[in-house]
Amino acid sequence: MITQGEVLDITREGFMTVIMTALPILLVSLVVGLVISVFQTITSIQEQTLTFVPKILAAFAVMMLLGSWMLDNMTTYMTDLWNAFAYYLN
Repeated sequence: MITQGEVLDITREGFMTVIMTALPILLVSLVVGLVISVFQTITSIQEQTLTFVPKILAAFAVMMLLGSWMLDNMTTYMTDLWNAFAYYLN
């Protein structure tokens, strides 16, 4: 029988996998948004939609560069989870 501690370990590992997988995209979007905001402040351009296109392009570039690592990270977690499935049922 699976214990409460094991359930918490699985949940913690799942959250860490999600965070580590999403972190590169979120950080790049944050930096690009900050740079665009500084640019808008300096030039007094108050266009609300100006930040969306660079953020989308930056997120797409990060996914192209790190997509294989991100997919490997998620599939490793799921493979480990499925491999231990018989243990969890006992």
